[in-house]
Amino acid sequence: MHLNVVQARTGLAWVKSGVRTFWRQPLAMSGLFFIFMALMSLASFLPYLGSALALALLPAATLGLMAASREADSGQFPMPAILISAFRAGRQQARAMLVLGVMYAAGFLLIMAITSLIDGGAFASLYLVGGELTADNLQTPEFQTAVWVSMALYLPLSMMFWHAPALVHWHGVSPLKSLFFSWMACWRNLGAYVVYAVSWFALFMLVGLAMMVLTSLFNPGLFGMLLTPLMLLMASMFFTSFYFTFRDAFGA
Repeated sequence: MHLNVVQARTGLAWVKSGVRTFWRQPLAMSGLFFIFMALMSLASFLPYLGSALALALLPAATLGLMAASREADSGQFPMPAILISAFRAGRQQARAMLVLGVMYAAGFLLIMAITSLIDGGAFASLYLVGGELTADNLQTPEFQTAVWVSMALYLPLSMMFWHAPALVHWHGVSPLKSLFFSWMACWRNLGAYVVYAVSWFALFMLVGLAMMVLTSLFNPGLFGMLLTPLMLLMASMFFTSFYFTFRDAFGA
């Protein structure tokens, strides 16, 4: 395993690779993403520990999508079983992935606990339990502060876990070391990740704007109907690009 330092423009190449690979196998990649979303939703619906379980399974499920992207990039058709790749690589790696999932869930729940000290748990309840986001919440200074604090704290958490599942699965790195190497990869390639994030944000906005213009010309009522499936399709492309950030950072 070797950590590579890439140029900032590589972030745009990751976006292009994700979109291109998605359209090589659009049915497979979109179907796997919807299965991924369904599994996470079903887990979160379980009483009491549902949200924590969904969080703990997220690293393994993300690894499954990365493995699917790797197969699609090589011209293969990824099957649904690839989503559980993390648990098919042997008992030791499966245990390590579960440990990683528990660590991620603990970190995320800690962030929610910190925001609860600010707004009395309004934001945490909305995120973990669900509910309606009202104008009263948005106008509350405590709620706004909780949102900004959660974003600030989630950024380093996401950097630590961005490559961790792939490092555990493909390189046999221990969960704790994978967090360190993932952080270092993100930090040393920060320019590329900034370009990557800005490019995806711009692409989401551009596609949404184009859809709004087209529907306004023909049938304005279609915008609300098509926006959600379109954004889910874009999210599938976004997750498809994850593998390329790992491949170029670690020479996978």
